[in-house]
Amino acid sequence: MFVNTSPRYEILSEDALEVLDKGWKRLVSEIGIEFMSPWALEMLAAAGQKVEGDNVKFDPEWILEQVAKAPSEYQVHARDPKNTVTIGGKNMVFSGVYGPPFAMRGKERGNGTMEHFRNFTKLCQVFPEMDSAGGVIVEPDDAAMDSRHLDMTLALQTLTDKIYMGNVVRGENAEDCLNMAGIVFGGREVLETKPVMISLVNCNSPLRWDDRMLDSMKVYCEANQPVLLTPFLLMGAMSPVSIPATLAQQMAEAFAGIALVQLIRPGCPVIFGSFLSNINMQSGSPCFGTPEAAIGLFASGQIARKYNLPFRSGGGFTSSTMPDAQSAYEAMMTMMPTFLSGVNWVMHTAGWLEGGLVSSYEKFIIDIEILRMLQETFKPLEITEESLAFGAHEEVGAGGHFLGAAHTMERFRTCFYRPLLSSSDNYERWMRNGGHDAAERAGIIAAQKLEEYEEPAMDPAIREELEAYVVRRRKELGD
Repeated sequence: MFVNTSPRYEILSEDALEVLDKGWKRLVSEIGIEFMSPWALEMLAAAGQKVEGDNVKFDPEWILEQVAKAPSEYQVHARDPKNTVTIGGKNMVFSGVYGPPFAMRGKERGNGTMEHFRNFTKLCQVFPEMDSAGGVIVEPDDAAMDSRHLDMTLALQTLTDKIYMGNVVRGENAEDCLNMAGIVFGGREVLETKPVMISLVNCNSPLRWDDRMLDSMKVYCEANQPVLLTPFLLMGAMSPVSIPATLAQQMAEAFAGIALVQLIRPGCPVIFGSFLSNINMQSGSPCFGTPEAAIGLFASGQIARKYNLPFRSGGGFTSSTMPDAQSAYEAMMTMMPTFLSGVNWVMHTAGWLEGGLVSSYEKFIIDIEILRMLQETFKPLEITEESLAFGAHEEVGAGGHFLGAAHTMERFRTCFYRPLLSSSDNYERWMRNGGHDAAERAGIIAAQKLEEYEEPAMDPAIREELEAYVVRRRKELGD
């Protein structure tokens, strides 16, 4: 977990924030939000909101009262306590890519498999910069549809000892995730006071929360597990072609979702999510790493701070189909604003390629290098009398060099950032070492790290109980 003490980059004036406030309030009160689960409509009607079919028109002040119940900071506990994290405040927690149906290694692109899923889980365990493997790191097409959530959860619980994400395909899957967490952490009742997983609940933008997401959300909320409520906004498709309009829609959708969470269980931990970018108006394809996405990220962080909500956004986004220069500069175009806006939960930190369709081994390593460099960049700079190194000037004098100075010799092993991936070799040495470009070097590093991976220890009795649960549930589900 990285603590980001740097100043936040804020771009919204008080007047702008006031206009956005009026905008989201008009959306929830005049247009309304659709909720596709009957239980949600019943709860909202009982709370005094105006329900017409699936549409709910809200009292904005009631929403704000509900949002204020959400904690601004809380812990999520890992199997190894040293990997427990705090969500909110100045803390940044980094998680793996989520959701791609395909995997890519070198130039081989194919369907996601459980082998790929386990490999990316191992890579997230190996790198200390990663706080979580995430959830659906890649969709394993070779595992049975109805029970693959069991295999993925088992891998996350055994191949890592870091926090992970729960499955949200349906409420029954969420129950399985909670039952398996209960096995690992000493019982379902323990989870009541000890959140152990975060679950992604996406809004079906514009202005609709669908039944599968809502039903999963309810299960996790009732167990006091954090839910990440994220409007899915690509300007020009799921929202208007206007950053301010999209921000207002994002607030309306997210705040309505958070209000329902607090209605289910007051004080349940949440994360205010932002997934905001745009489409290519010539082709209709989604674009990532764009200036508009960066502006939306800065503004969303400022909005989250205003309402004292933990904030999710950012990641190593790119539209590129290969782990090339475009993939790197677009990822940096998103990750730099991620740090500057003080994001608390960073999904898609490493591995995202081709607009989120692909989990890439090489891109994973490229993203880890970006993350390592930014974490080093955003460490506080300590300026002291000692750091001015006056003694080194006395030793070297004018016109000399500092390569052999005592100050250099005492510090040369640790004084500068040591890259994981980047090369500073001259051409001749680079050619002698194989002439590999960054993507090729990334592939070599990924293979080496998988070779070095060691599975974290787990009580054999717990592992046996987990595996037995998976076998039993798979039979019950017909797989």
